[in-house]
Amino acid sequence: MENNDKYIGQLLDGRYEIIEKIGEGGMAIVYKALCHRLNRYVAVKILKDELALDEDFLRRFHTESQAVAMLSHPNIVTVYDVSRSSDCEYIVMELIEGITLKQYMQRRGALTWKEVLHFSSQIAKALSHAHSRGIIHRDIKPHNILILADSSVKVADFGIARLTNLQDTLTNETLGSVHYLSPEQAKGGHIDARTDIYSLGVMMYEMLTGRLPFEGDSAVSIAIQHISSVPLAPREINPEVPVGLEQITMRAMEPDLDKRYQSADELVAELEFFRKNPDENFDYTEREIIETLNPPENKPGQGPEGYMRSDYGRNLSKEEYKTSSRRARKVSALVGILCVLGFLLVAFVFLWNYWLKDLFSTPETMDVPNLVGSKVDDVLINPSYTDYFNIIPSYEPNDEYESGYIFEQAPVAGRNVIKSDRKIDIKVIVSNGEDYLTMPGLVNTEYRQATLSLQQMKLIVEVETVSSYDVTENYIISTIPEAGVRLYEGDTVYLTVSAGPEIKYVNVPGLVGRTVEAAKSMLESSNLTVGSVESVEDDAPEGQVIFQSSPEGTEVAEHTKINLSVSAGRKPEPTEDIPQPPDVVEEPDPTEGGMLSPGGEGEGGEEPQPETPPDEGGFLSPPDTSVEEW
Repeated sequence: MENNDKYIGQLLDGRYEIIEKIGEGGMAIVYKALCHRLNRYVAVKILKDELALDEDFLRRFHTESQAVAMLSHPNIVTVYDVSRSSDCEYIVMELIEGITLKQYMQRRGALTWKEVLHFSSQIAKALSHAHSRGIIHRDIKPHNILILADSSVKVADFGIARLTNLQDTLTNETLGSVHYLSPEQAKGGHIDARTDIYSLGVMMYEMLTGRLPFEGDSAVSIAIQHISSVPLAPREINPEVPVGLEQITMRAMEPDLDKRYQSADELVAELEFFRKNPDENFDYTEREIIETLNPPENKPGQGPEGYMRSDYGRNLSKEEYKTSSRRARKVSALVGILCVLGFLLVAFVFLWNYWLKDLFSTPETMDVPNLVGSKVDDVLINPSYTDYFNIIPSYEPNDEYESGYIFEQAPVAGRNVIKSDRKIDIKVIVSNGEDYLTMPGLVNTEYRQATLSLQQMKLIVEVETVSSYDVTENYIISTIPEAGVRLYEGDTVYLTVSAGPEIKYVNVPGLVGRTVEAAKSMLESSNLTVGSVESVEDDAPEGQVIFQSSPEGTEVAEHTKINLSVSAGRKPEPTEDIPQPPDVVEEPDPTEGGMLSPGGEGEGGEEPQPETPPDEGGFLSPPDTSVEEW
């Protein structure tokens, strides 16, 4: 299927290569990308085109994003970069391999109260960190909470919701955000950190019960319920919910800002206290004893004919008003006395517990038990441990102990501690029975053999090929994770493999009839290379190309060598050599030396015929017929 996404395959700022689309929201589209500078995968959130054209929005977008980039917390998705390319605005963030809390709840339904406590505590800590730096999320919902493989959570999209207005929220087709909207947001009022606390309370309600506190046919109807309705208590839906956790949830969802938790730190402290004391009853009900009513003379609220209007809409007569005032003063005095007595009692208890008791009694001590080697499930239900100690388990792989058995504890066994009404924490590390693996060094190794080795380690292998001029084809360029990182069976390893140099094809230009210099220039401009140049006698003008090894229009790979034949012109025809007549040889003088007399050496012998010497041209002189034989 043809990909019509204009960003996939782009390299933003020469650094971030867009690989695939992984999500989309109301303001932006999220892509998986590879950072070429640091060789790691990241998430790139690109603003939609219609928003990128709004200058005021862009200014606020950059201000908010740069502020969020200053956050650094293990439960917050890290923002690496805020930038703009030639045609888009984008944020570069940490890429999280996991699922959203919404997806997790859709699979599981109502969660156990321990899971709710685990997730809520981490989210509250993330909010505390952000609020301490003046950043309010404004859109806390399960869709923005990411769950990692180790059950830790990360909160995403801090500060971004501030860029949208209320109208956008209430007309959102998915109705996603309005279910978690605070009453003050629904009314368009002032927003502060307590807004995030309300939204977290709604999420806790949903996790505990498997349903939302308010439902409706439209975003507006749901928003109105947040302002004016009270949801069912979680225990009415799920009786397994502890009373204390229900009370914490309902206080976080309190529509009255003054009755809600005033800070995320306060919520974190309450959740931590509940974790240590799950049977605790948190009574947050605020009871009004009575209000002092205004005097009747010329005061606001006075009804017709001298009647005062009560809080409940009934008109009071002047006599009733005076009676109520006297009663209110008496009650106020009684309340004041009770408050003083209560304060004295609390002060005495405090002094007794932290000072006076030690003066009058010897503290009772006990030894920390040895839990190493015990099965954690047995320890957690053993009253001899749980009556005095709060056992806090965590899980790690261990080769020496079976799954579910404790192999380490703190404080160590035998340590003497003071016995008190408050339980003493003992942190234990439990074996999960999994042997961990170590990522081998695979860079510059053949990827098929490396893949086989990793699969034998029961790891999942994902391979991506990229062009490279530096690394041999089919050899590994990089790995995620890097060598030496701890892994477990079933983990995924990503291999980036060289596909060799990227091959591009070009059309061979027509060179016949061109000069050699012009042909070379045309080949270079087409990213081709001049091969051999041969001179050949031809009728074409000297220096003109008469042949090319690849015909014009042929498609060949870049840098292919093209051989040329060049005309050397025609040489003139050679003339035939005409033999010259031989030189005339003079007859020898018989009287001069060198001739024999008749008769041999001067006596009676025949005089031999003289030899005819060759002339310079190599021809013999014809015999002289005028000389007779002797």
